[in-house]
Amino acid sequence: MTGNRVAHPLLISLANIAMDFRMKSSNHIFLLLALLPIPRFTHPNKSMHGTLENRLIHECLDVVLEPLKIAAKIGIMMSDPLGNSRHCFTPLAAYIVDTPESALLAGVAGKTSSVTMAMYKHFGDNFRHEPRTASRTLAQLQAIEAKVEPWDLESYVKEAKSQRLCGVHRPFWADWSMSDPSVFLTPEPLHHWHKAFWDHDAKWCINAVGSGEIDFRFSVLQSHTGFRHFNEGISKLKQVTGREHRDIQRYIVPVIAGAVSKCFLIAIRALMDFRYLAQAPEIDDDICRHITEALKEFHSHKSAIIEARARCGKGRKVIDNWYIPKLEFLQSVVPSIQANGVAIQWSADITEHANITEIKDPARATNNQNYDSQICRNLDRADKCRRFDLATAVRDAGVDFRVNDNTAGIADGEDEFEDTEALTTTSSLLARIDPVSPLTGSTRTKVDYFGLARKLEQGAIANTPFPYRTVASTANVAFHLTRDPGFARMGIDDVAKKFQLPDLRAALSDYISRIGGSEGFVSLIGGRRVARDGCELPFEQLEIWSRVRLQGKSYHYPHDILPPQTVNVLPPTNTLSHGCSDAVLVNLDPTANWPHSGLHGMSSFTYTQYLGSLSSYFIRACCCTASSHYAHCSYKSPSF
Repeated sequence: MTGNRVAHPLLISLANIAMDFRMKSSNHIFLLLALLPIPRFTHPNKSMHGTLENRLIHECLDVVLEPLKIAAKIGIMMSDPLGNSRHCFTPLAAYIVDTPESALLAGVAGKTSSVTMAMYKHFGDNFRHEPRTASRTLAQLQAIEAKVEPWDLESYVKEAKSQRLCGVHRPFWADWSMSDPSVFLTPEPLHHWHKAFWDHDAKWCINAVGSGEIDFRFSVLQSHTGFRHFNEGISKLKQVTGREHRDIQRYIVPVIAGAVSKCFLIAIRALMDFRYLAQAPEIDDDICRHITEALKEFHSHKSAIIEARARCGKGRKVIDNWYIPKLEFLQSVVPSIQANGVAIQWSADITEHANITEIKDPARATNNQNYDSQICRNLDRADKCRRFDLATAVRDAGVDFRVNDNTAGIADGEDEFEDTEALTTTSSLLARIDPVSPLTGSTRTKVDYFGLARKLEQGAIANTPFPYRTVASTANVAFHLTRDPGFARMGIDDVAKKFQLPDLRAALSDYISRIGGSEGFVSLIGGRRVARDGCELPFEQLEIWSRVRLQGKSYHYPHDILPPQTVNVLPPTNTLSHGCSDAVLVNLDPTANWPHSGLHGMSSFTYTQYLGSLSSYFIRACCCTASSHYAHCSYKSPSF
């Protein structure tokens, strides 16, 4: 906050709210519960200041969370969304913190696991140590208190550290029913995985490959729309955000391939497999098994990292141990998923954003006096405005709730939505109301090319030029082109020369002949070339788009559309000697249905290869006649 005012924010939310809804920051699901103080202490022994601060944090949490402890013990009557009263209990499901804060909440000393009985010398073990349960920690505290008075601070701290504890004698969770730190201290993807990747994996790769070489390899990578391109490499990056951590992870394995040993590459790839698998929004026993196997594979090959002298400390001093707390935390990921659900829902991305919207922005709106009361007033007014916006948006949308059968529909024009699901969740309700409502806190609309393509097919949008530039070739993929092509009305031979596609004319002829036999049938692309290079075509000019936007649907939630991504193609130039052609996966088998069929029937193409393989929605063919009349030819294409 401003005015040299600092505090630890304590946010709270409900675990029974749907994950996809809770993780959207615009829904404001995390609320400010308290601002925990950060005081200055006058104890003459400065080494005790940290212990006093830890005790104060636990004492504040104990006071603030007392109502929830009572509700967890005896229950409390609460109303559900339908207005029914229910007897509810409130155990602590998850506490989203990074590694140092996790140790603070568990009451353990530094270089000690907060969720298992492992100490720093065990962090590199390839198995999970027994859990650090609440009963075990409380038993240790009772044994220490029997020997030393808790407020004989220096003696107590000395005895506590001999037991690998931090000196907190009254943990806030001690009397919280059904709450155990080995369970509610869940893996936190932002810090435990992505930040750990940058702090360790990336540094290992830089040391093994060499800063100059790895920077060069990153600099020559083809840039992709929506992802950062590291023109100057990664070795000199200072301030790196979580998004950049993720972007570097996407490239790291192929970038270091060929410059490191096989075992080194396997170790890095195994950690990447672990992170990507553990981030899935839906995880079953089979995926848990793959996650465990990926971690075991890393431990089987991790010695190659030390052999390459890639694990270094300050001053480039080689380290030959694995005293990494976040590495030991990976052993608890699968047990946590089995106990608390998927780990991605406990990411600090949403809470980091909530720190801005719930604390920093309201603090800036104050007059730097009486922060607490003014922040509360600001949050109260904002909440009332959001509720009002929600009520008016629901009314404008004509939503009619049917409480008796737990469903809801559209009051006016209900037949229009016969093919849609009933409004049984908050997410489905918000999908029906105006997305530009102040409720979202943003004026950005959600792009839906599937809905636009459906309206075009139904003729709901008048005076639309044909062929349509937004189409849904399958139920899972939609394409969108800009109004104007990147290269307008070029001759076929000119296109072939510009994009270095010598077989373009023959490929177009083969494609037309294959789809011309029966309407609605698309044969497999590929096989022996039939047409000759100089064959005749019913058109002589093409309009080519240099980019196309593809929109898909979520693998785990097929009803949810994903943000569109841009695929680019540029011909060779002085600066791009080989052009720029993004790679895509094309389904060439009509019997395969992604994602249910996996990669069966898929083939890898660059965008330029795709232009040369078929005449599709990316190319609009123009037939040039003596009267200069251009008739557009529309062909069906295989699906992405």
